[in-house]
Amino acid sequence: MKTKKVPEQYTDRKLSARYPTDLGSWQALKKHYRESMQRKTLRELFARDKQRPQHFSMQAGDLLLDYSKTHVNKTTLKLLTRLAREASVPQAIDAMFAGDAINATEGRSVLHVALRSKISDTVALETEGVRDVWKVLTDIENFVDAVHANTIRGHTGKKLTHIVNIGIGGSDLGPVMAAQALRPYWSAGIHFHSVSNIDGTQLTDLKAELDPASTLFVVCSKTFTTIETMTNANAARQWVAQVLGEGAVSSHFVAASTNHEAMDEFGIAPNKRFGFWDWVGGRYSLWSAVGLSLALVIGMQNFRRLLAGGRMLDQHFRLAPMGENLPVQLALLGVWYNNFFGAATQAILPYDNRLARFPAYLQQLQMESSGKSVRMDGKPVRCDTGMVIWGESGNNAQHSFYQLLHQGTRLIPADFLLSAKTSGGTQVQHKLAIDNGLAQAEALMDGFDEKGTSPYRVHKGNNPSNTILFEQLTPEVLGQLIALYEHKVFVEGVVWGINSFDQFGVELGKKLAGGINKSTNPSTRFLLDKVR
Repeated sequence: MKTKKVPEQYTDRKLSARYPTDLGSWQALKKHYRESMQRKTLRELFARDKQRPQHFSMQAGDLLLDYSKTHVNKTTLKLLTRLAREASVPQAIDAMFAGDAINATEGRSVLHVALRSKISDTVALETEGVRDVWKVLTDIENFVDAVHANTIRGHTGKKLTHIVNIGIGGSDLGPVMAAQALRPYWSAGIHFHSVSNIDGTQLTDLKAELDPASTLFVVCSKTFTTIETMTNANAARQWVAQVLGEGAVSSHFVAASTNHEAMDEFGIAPNKRFGFWDWVGGRYSLWSAVGLSLALVIGMQNFRRLLAGGRMLDQHFRLAPMGENLPVQLALLGVWYNNFFGAATQAILPYDNRLARFPAYLQQLQMESSGKSVRMDGKPVRCDTGMVIWGESGNNAQHSFYQLLHQGTRLIPADFLLSAKTSGGTQVQHKLAIDNGLAQAEALMDGFDEKGTSPYRVHKGNNPSNTILFEQLTPEVLGQLIALYEHKVFVEGVVWGINSFDQFGVELGKKLAGGINKSTNPSTRFLLDKVR
């Protein structure tokens, strides 16, 4: 692939000149925090401005962000917006959509936005592979429609009704999260399953309940060499071959990959291979052929609705001014709490159980992207980068870790995700979920400390939260939510001066695993002996 020129704002000369901590806006924010906001409570902010929710909320598409329960005032927002401009966020956004090699450490463009674009959006059309996006989508659509119409069927003639996604990381978290989130949109008679962990238990359990004659495996590995994915794929292949015969493999396996030699050896039929490009990072790959298993389950029309939701947020992110830009605002709030309030973690709290895997999805998206201690120019950072992301579905979380949120000693910002309408239960039940979500956000802010209250029952309050409200969890809304956090992570990385799109930190342990039996580490030797 032809590598595009790295934009000037990403070159060593430009970045080496100033750290974000040296920017005038950063220094002004430090002073503003110290003099105005460090001891300011959320109760005081609301007491001074009765219209605070109207003044500190914004909307894009179907998503409403209420950030009134955060420690910001108009001066804070002005300074944060100035920080975005001084850190060249507008130029970085333009560079991404132009196809410039903003993944500078690997010399690659970053173009998951192209996967959900229309050709009229002119997203990096001159970058190699971008004009092939729509052909691959058409190929996926033809395949999905053929499976649903039973014109593509299993080796014995049975309809393929059980889709098993085999992948790991983004090739698992994305399809699994989205399949659960969009459960009401599953095609009649089609079921979704997944296999990711290398220990073999998931596949063992599936073999006990599935008929290989009606099962289709979708193997997701760009290189077709990922050890976890290929270990599981080969075990599944062996099962199919044992039960149905070697000739059945081509009828029960498809792949999202670019390694044709390896797919030939495995037995993937040429018309069941769906490629993607090196400008698609793993944690951004749901929109690509990695989403094939999801498309098979929800149907291509709904998969295109997911893409349309992502595209809508992309257009907002690309065109909205910094002060009115929803992903930029969410990112700047993250920087504000991370770097000025010293928050080390953030909780993601969806009050719709369909989004139960969304916190895990964001764990990879944010922590793999922002877990960096070296800048783009190879120099150490001078500020904290990514927070630890964690969370759980709302009411379950209330009976698990909310005790720490309410009465613990640490500042933990939270994002509450609320839908006005149910995605499957009764509206009466769903109202209970909404009521709980709103009540918890209020309790975190206001606390409880009436005169004569036992110290054990005091809730200190003053805990910040965002609330992201949407009408209902549809494919479009899910697409908007995912794209919102993708762009949030990008903006944070631009401010910190890091590359949000490489992930060298995941490779060392995997490399050592191949030769662990020869390790000379005393602890490792001790534990290996115990295992044996």
